Amino acid sequence: MSGDGTIKVLLADDQPLLRMGFRLILEGEPDLEVVGEASDGNEALAQAAALHPDVILMDVRMPGMDGIEATRRLSALDSAARVIILTTFDLDEYAFAGLQAGASAFLLKDVAPEELVHAVRLVASGDAVVAPRVTQRLLETYVRGARPHGQSPAGHAPPPRDPLLEELTPRETEMLQAIAEGLSNAEIAHKFFLSEATVKTHVRRILTKLHLRDRVQVVVYAYESGLVIPSNNPDY
Repeated sequence: MSGDGTIKVLLADDQPLLRMGFRLILEGEPDLEVVGEASDGNEALAQAAALHPDVILMDVRMPGMDGIEATRRLSALDSAARVIILTTFDLDEYAFAGLQAGASAFLLKDVAPEELVHAVRLVASGDAVVAPRVTQRLLETYVRGARPHGQSPAGHAPPPRDPLLEELTPRETEMLQAIAEGLSNAEIAHKFFLSEATVKTHVRRILTKLHLRDRVQVVVYAYESGLVIPSNNPDY
């Protein structure tokens, strides 16, 4: 964020009317500033490099380079910008791919104005994610679907254990599991009889040790590394 606390936002969507609507919503807030717009992934990358936004609202379906590839390239460049994927359905393979590519959250395109503003602030802060349990449900759906048909979790060979996990203390490992379950800092504090400040300290250490940028990437990591086994609940 800028020195005065303003959150700089870049809008990347091939629909001018949607960009205009988001701009009107965001610029009605004193702490939010739309610094640029892009109509495809290539333009989004160029604008991100030139304007250094804090948050990018990134549509997944754009001509040329799509939002997923643009997000992946931003992550590879270690960009400071946090990406919120814009999608049509909450249980969407594009949203899943966006999270894998390094997005910090995803939102439905018909999001309510107050939810959009809240999401941008949360992602910019780095302390929380948007709808962690929806994120968890999304991961359950697609990670479970990635298993060979008919294979149970018990019969699915786990991936090799990441050596970085050995850097975590037992308490940090417990915290990692709790974050992966979609618990908020307040809920984790209550579960382990800790203060929220202590929980935040543990979370920051986990992010640093695992080279992850935010909580939603912790959830993605936990599923992809096999720390969390997707349930066989068909109601997800």
